[in-house]
Amino acid sequence: MGNNSFTVLPMSQRFSLEPGKTYTGSLSIVNPADATEDFLYSISVSPYGVMGEDYTADLVTVTNHSEIVKWIKISEPKGRVKPNETKEVEFTITVPENAAAGGQYAAIAVSSNEAASASEGVAVSNVFELASLVYASVSGKTEHKGEILENNIPGFVVSAPITLSALISNEGNVHEDATFIITVSNFFTGQVILPTEDNEGHYNELIMPETTREVTRQINDLPALGIMKVSQTIYYQGDYKTLEKNVIICPIWFLFLVGLTILAIIGTIIRLIIKHKRKAIV
Repeated sequence: MGNNSFTVLPMSQRFSLEPGKTYTGSLSIVNPADATEDFLYSISVSPYGVMGEDYTADLVTVTNHSEIVKWIKISEPKGRVKPNETKEVEFTITVPENAAAGGQYAAIAVSSNEAASASEGVAVSNVFELASLVYASVSGKTEHKGEILENNIPGFVVSAPITLSALISNEGNVHEDATFIITVSNFFTGQVILPTEDNEGHYNELIMPETTREVTRQINDLPALGIMKVSQTIYYQGDYKTLEKNVIICPIWFLFLVGLTILAIIGTIIRLIIKHKRKAIV
């Protein structure tokens, strides 16, 4: 049975659209070098949305922000990719004259064409559906409204990683970007952990319209015991919030050791008091 894994690139792409115009995009389907069979693919377009503050993907619910599904046409919705080859598949987005302003979202999903694979005797196990997400903004009267609701850094953890979080709302009709800048340094030595040379610690998160998103970030590569100086700044819709804290990293074994030490000290003090009282009586 062959290896039938594959890759779809890019994972997401953005478009700025004008009513009445047509746009061209593409995605690439990669059949890896270690594949033993041609990959027979099938492409479909579905609505894309999110559920809950954790942004669970929703590829089923149709809303006024998924009209773009009707506008996308795939040039070659079914085809074949040989091992160690990449196939580029184009698509067009034809925007109606009366398209409403605001965000439009779709998932262009690539999966195995099981019917064709079965007819040709190609194994289709270990094949998953992958999607390239389309984030589009139709020009016109767009509403930009939202705020940073929470900016959180823990004060104490028993082990790495340190998890930073934020809660951000978008009450407008188009997606927005929130920019995060995180700095971390050792309180005692001043050693900088973030940002790194590759600018890790500075990143963006997309906030979908009419949603509230919880964004979390984990900081690893920390000492097992110590105090970290941590700062998180969030820039969003012309506003920003900064929070800075000294975060204590104290493992359970150290707390247990400290507890035993305190008990030993208390026991020693009690014994000395009892010994002193006995001497006083004598």
